[in-house]
Amino acid sequence: MVKQSLAILFICLATISTAQNPISRAGDSTKIARDSIKKAEFLKNIGNGFLPVNFFNLDLRYLIKFNQYEGFRTGLGGITNKDFSDRYRINGYAVYGFKDKRYKYSLGGGFRVNEASDTWINLSYTDDLKETGSSTFLTDKRFFTFFEPRLLNIDLFHRHITKSIGIQHKISHHLLSEAQFSASKINPTYNYNFVLDNDIYNTFDISTAAFSLQWSPFSRFMSEAGQVTLKEDAYPKFTLQVTQSFKSVLGSDFNFTKLDFRTIQQFNHRNESKTNITLVAGIAGGEAPLTHLYHAYPNNITKETILQRFSVAGLNSFETMYFNEFFSDKFSTLQVKHFFRPFNISERFKPQLVLISRYALGDMKSINRHQGISFNRLNHLYSESGFEINRLLLGFGLSFAYRYGAYHLPNFEDNIAFKFTFNISL
Repeated sequence: MVKQSLAILFICLATISTAQNPISRAGDSTKIARDSIKKAEFLKNIGNGFLPVNFFNLDLRYLIKFNQYEGFRTGLGGITNKDFSDRYRINGYAVYGFKDKRYKYSLGGGFRVNEASDTWINLSYTDDLKETGSSTFLTDKRFFTFFEPRLLNIDLFHRHITKSIGIQHKISHHLLSEAQFSASKINPTYNYNFVLDNDIYNTFDISTAAFSLQWSPFSRFMSEAGQVTLKEDAYPKFTLQVTQSFKSVLGSDFNFTKLDFRTIQQFNHRNESKTNITLVAGIAGGEAPLTHLYHAYPNNITKETILQRFSVAGLNSFETMYFNEFFSDKFSTLQVKHFFRPFNISERFKPQLVLISRYALGDMKSINRHQGISFNRLNHLYSESGFEINRLLLGFGLSFAYRYGAYHLPNFEDNIAFKFTFNISL
């Protein structure tokens, strides 16, 4: 009887032990999976330029930058994360320019009205600088690099104090939309007068409504753990934006309309090489000042020798086109890049050759409206070609471009741009 009781006791203990082990292993697996998700989310935030700190994601874009007008620009910024709220968010930044000795800042927030379509209402107040002639799309995805190459050489900015309200809405996984209404006070930091109907404006108010669509018809998505993530980022991609300025609305001075378009196509070849084609076009009609027209992405400093112009090459800019050389009220650019298969010299040394050709065409109807600043029309085809050798050392490489065609300059050296590249992003 005692032996039977002991046997039953041993069996019970063994049963409890084997029952506990799977639970322990399951608990360990759950903990590992949870830690893995947290690690992946942390790396994703870092890759997007954010450093998570409790309920706030510090924005690494604002830590330090440099341009020709502000000199060094440094500050802090960020946005609240899901630990703060799933339905509400607050974002902002404050920076200081050491050369112009001015603070710039922005404060905003948003609230989600629909989770399934990721629909948000956003509000913001911004007092900052913007590059004259630059045009951006509302729906552009945010990406982070250690620094923005073109920013180093830009000197033509206008100050803007902008109040805006907008809505972002995911029509489908392939089609994103965003609309925004904004009212801005514009003050160019350079000598500029806009002449219209015998009136001269050196500062002005502009109220605009903008609507943007981004369509990625061939990208593939997958659903995992109740979340939809991008599985394959496929091409072509299309972006379209319409902007309308309203005169007399909230004190606005001008009526004009802008239409901007961009498409990106990429061909991946079997030998690990690829060809990327980017077409960008824009047209502005009506009473648009220079601040809201187009500059065609120049990235060359106006200095005498090639070595004096040695700087960093941009990602999608015209390396031989001088800053403030051209402005247009309608333009188009075509860029073709062919990336060869990286040279497998060693495990850590794999430089890559890239062949590049860029073309631009534009025009300006009422060039006499813009006074105080001189520039040329882009009514002939602008052409440049060259190459890059990337990843030579710690992400650095070299770039060479040559300007030819209708805008070829008499002095041979003035047509050459020799720069270094730095294309690593987190």
